Amino acid sequence: MLRSMYSGISGMKNFQTKLDVIGNNIANVNTYGYKKGRVTFQDLMNQTVSGASRATANRGGQNAKQVGLGSSLSSIDTIQTQGSLQTTGRSLDVAISGDGYFVVRQGNNEMFTRAGNFYLDSNGNLVTGQGNLVQGYPVGANGVVNKSGTADIKIDTNTTMAPQATTVATYNGNLKSSAAIGTPVEIETKVKDSLGKDISLKLIMEKSGSNEWSVKISSLTSNVSASLDPNAEITFDNFGAVKTPASGIFNITLTNSTGANPSQNIDLDFSKISQFDSSSSANVDTVDGNSEGYLESFNIGSSGEVNGVFSNGEVRVLSQLALATFSNPGGLTKAGNNLFQASNNSGLPNQGVAGEGRGSLQSGSLEMSNVDLSEEFTEMITAQRGFQANTRIITTSDEILQELVNLKR
Repeated sequence: MLRSMYSGISGMKNFQTKLDVIGNNIANVNTYGYKKGRVTFQDLMNQTVSGASRATANRGGQNAKQVGLGSSLSSIDTIQTQGSLQTTGRSLDVAISGDGYFVVRQGNNEMFTRAGNFYLDSNGNLVTGQGNLVQGYPVGANGVVNKSGTADIKIDTNTTMAPQATTVATYNGNLKSSAAIGTPVEIETKVKDSLGKDISLKLIMEKSGSNEWSVKISSLTSNVSASLDPNAEITFDNFGAVKTPASGIFNITLTNSTGANPSQNIDLDFSKISQFDSSSSANVDTVDGNSEGYLESFNIGSSGEVNGVFSNGEVRVLSQLALATFSNPGGLTKAGNNLFQASNNSGLPNQGVAGEGRGSLQSGSLEMSNVDLSEEFTEMITAQRGFQANTRIITTSDEILQELVNLKR
């Protein structure tokens, strides 16, 4: 039989595979997080009619004579280029801008996806549309993210925040350096006791000498008293920075008879206070502590932190999404349902959080498919013409065989 017929058959098979991949790309043009495929070909083995000969003193060399025997598939690649981001405004939609994959658990298997359309199930677990459990890093009782291992992300809508007593109050602003001796500056500070109740403190800083201000404190809340070293004093250097105390911190003790913790220590931090020759503007900067709160809403930040917003105005990190990168992301195996799984050639997943060698996250957006329809239709035309050309090879070879058969009549 003619070699050209089998070459044409191999070409038809290859272009059919290319059309199959193109059809799959077009079918997934609106699939979130989809990565398009690409087919490449290579020539098949060649039959050597005569080998190459070396040149001699009296005759030049000759090249080999070879007849190709068709083509075969070289690769079906997964193109990992970034898809465009579509704004959805939904808080549980998250898009990755850059490298990385979300980590999900399907039974005992660890899978990976670029599709960030997440949902909450009846147990408060963060899941994909197929119910796969999204993985993240848990947060300890101290509010610090534990990156030693991933776990299912669970958001309990009944979460409450226990009250926390104030331990530090920070002040900033300026004390007028040219103020007269005895000039007072009063600041009212609201702190929390161990039951989350407000306690009002009256802080008086009075000019007592050159670059010196005395500090006195009292409570404005009934059944609560505040004590501070009666000789407490802030001194400034010649450049208006706090000189003593060196740390800028005074410790006060609250004596409470309202049912809360009877003795509460609070650090008053004056390290941000300055003394320049401008108007006095000293004020409260930050005060820690909080009352009891209930989880009202949550959102996902650009680093993947799941932030809970509580009724007391506090925002706490509940968990943090994990992202995985691979040495060879093109080696990942598509597992359907927008999922990838690691293969022998993808390398092991390098898990971490967004922004640490990985892409950033954008909440309220989804990554679209990276399929370009104009490119796919152009490739479709090329594949169609290639297929047609190979059919012509087969029909021509068939006509030649028919002529050979007709030699014997």
